[in-house]
Amino acid sequence: MAQIDGPFNERKKMKKLMIVSCLLLFTSSLYAATLYKWVNKEGVVNFTEDYEKVPPIYRNTVEKINMGTEDTPKPDVPAASKASPGKIEKATADIYGRDENWWREKVRSWKEQLKQATANYEAANKRYSERLEELSGKQEMSPTQHRMSIAELGSLKEEKTKYQAQMTEADEMLKKLSQEAEEAKADPDWLK
Repeated sequence: MAQIDGPFNERKKMKKLMIVSCLLLFTSSLYAATLYKWVNKEGVVNFTEDYEKVPPIYRNTVEKINMGTEDTPKPDVPAASKASPGKIEKATADIYGRDENWWREKVRSWKEQLKQATANYEAANKRYSERLEELSGKQEMSPTQHRMSIAELGSLKEEKTKYQAQMTEADEMLKKLSQEAEEAKADPDWLK
């Protein structure tokens, strides 16, 4: 039987050719797609197709993902920011994108609490010692004066205990931040 090559068959062939062309075009654009991935300071993973949409503070930690390829090289760094050969460039953010200012602020608040609690503890301890010395010099005291003195010493002791707990908390948090910084590969100088 002879094959008929009329306008109907030509349209059918063209339709198939268009479908195949569209599929090839669509899959090749997916194959060549590039994604940029980064983790922000809250630990949230972000993706974008446009490198310019990556916040500047995260650009040195961004991971370039070429869809359909095996390797995932780092994004091209603009020529102005490339380091000169032989020079070591310091990191500007940890692996989560948190920069020096973020770490310094965290440490600053705990150092301030430690400093304030230490000063308060020393002042309360001085008042406690002075009051204790003053009471030890008194020979005669009425029962009411004795109860008031004991209550005052108890109050000063509670105050000292409160400030001691604040000092301990601040010291523990500074140690914890140091460990966290090490895990996040933050520059240790940022904690000073």
